[in-house]
Amino acid sequence: MQNALPIFRALADPTRLRILSLVRRMELSVGELAQVLRQSQPRVSRHVKILADAGLIDRHKEGAWVFLRPGHGKAAGPAFAALDAWGVDVSTGDVERLGAVRAERVSVAEEYFAAHATEWDSLRTLHIAEAEVEAAIERALADRPLGTLLDIGTGTGRMIELLGPTAGDSLGIDRSVDMLRVARAKIEAAGLPRAQVRQADMYALPVERDGADTVILHQVLHFAHEPAQAIAEAARVLAPGGRLLIIDFAPHDREELRSQHAHTRLGFEDTLVCGWLAEAGLAARVADRLTGGPLTVTLWIGERAARPQAEAA
Repeated sequence: MQNALPIFRALADPTRLRILSLVRRMELSVGELAQVLRQSQPRVSRHVKILADAGLIDRHKEGAWVFLRPGHGKAAGPAFAALDAWGVDVSTGDVERLGAVRAERVSVAEEYFAAHATEWDSLRTLHIAEAEVEAAIERALADRPLGTLLDIGTGTGRMIELLGPTAGDSLGIDRSVDMLRVARAKIEAAGLPRAQVRQADMYALPVERDGADTVILHQVLHFAHEPAQAIAEAARVLAPGGRLLIIDFAPHDREELRSQHAHTRLGFEDTLVCGWLAEAGLAARVADRLTGGPLTVTLWIGERAARPQAEAA
């Protein structure tokens, strides 16, 4: 009974029920949550602490921001099941304001991409030599043919330019029209007739299930407002035996990357990325770690199990 009391106390408040419903919909910073709730940050923080102490919310600090996600402890599962059974969900007004938060995130990122499309490759070299990163990417994928290649958040198309010559069909997707304009020019100059780019969303890929053998998320995840969902969608399109390669920063405290370069996340811990890959049904591992620069770059691989021989036959 003593273990259950903090949970029932945490749930015995309308605002905390709203918070829990919102965080289950989308990972939010405390400031964004205050915006949706139309309450002050100190008041929201007090409610969040109660929910966190009860194990219903996990807090993750990144620089000056704190992100909130649903709890994963023993208390969370039964509590969430009860809320679902009782029909507790986000109100219409909260859904609308949550949509505004999502739209604001997308707008900030798209404005940044549009302003920096032509200099995107040079921005990527601010922290670690791109040649070193590209060599690590090629090493990580060298053990088997690339097959059909999908580059999510292709930017200027550099991954298609690098890997396209040894891949089968290649597709780069990006939300930014300005980025795609640069990518198309580079791919045409590289003479890659089996490569194309398309405007699309990383959360709704224009690819059928099992449609890609190799999927790349190169320095994209730190822009994602829902990284776990982006990984799950990338895993959806992987063919049996396929690989998802993620290249991104390890955790850091370079707050200026958020304010000046629209980074939503300040790097990722191995346990977090590998956990997301495992949740998406992939066998996860750290493929490489590149140190020596201001920031550490990590390469993670998630592999889908190959189709059993009897089934393949």
